[in-house]
Amino acid sequence: MDFFTVDTVWLQRFYVLFFIGIASRRVYLAGCTAHPDGEWVTQQARHVAWTLSERAHPVRFLIRDHDRKFTSRFDVVFEAQGTRIVRTPIQVPEANGIAERFVRTVRSECLDWLLILNAGHLTRTLSVFIDHYNGFRPHSSLELKPPNGRTAIQTWEGMQPITVTRRDRLGGLLREYQRAA
Repeated sequence: MDFFTVDTVWLQRFYVLFFIGIASRRVYLAGCTAHPDGEWVTQQARHVAWTLSERAHPVRFLIRDHDRKFTSRFDVVFEAQGTRIVRTPIQVPEANGIAERFVRTVRSECLDWLLILNAGHLTRTLSVFIDHYNGFRPHSSLELKPPNGRTAIQTWEGMQPITVTRRDRLGGLLREYQRAA
């Protein structure tokens, strides 16, 4: 989990909180705000913990940095579910490399190409991108499968041609391909 910032065309800065599974690479958008504080972060943690509690496999570790916004109440939310909090060394973002790589990906594939207007626009844009990231984008660590576990199409000799449909998202910035029904 980590924060990153996004500046709007009106020069307003928003802070985005997200969680990412280390093994699955699945991303959960917790929220964005112009003024993050300990209370807001704790409330977002409750929402994410509730969402993650419905999964079959419990969360064993939560890697986070030493940001003051992560209060003891934030830690208690996850510790109550049996999650161990692991703090990264001070000023070593590489210790949370998977989260840092997601930030680089979301910037280079989405945010660097769009002008964000406000918090609602940012939330909608990130929701669409994360839906694409979790459902369609291949990951090398997952044998080129997306985090949601869609299987790759198998090919063999004599395979009949199939019809494929393309769905453009975020104005054509993202393209998703599926078999036609």
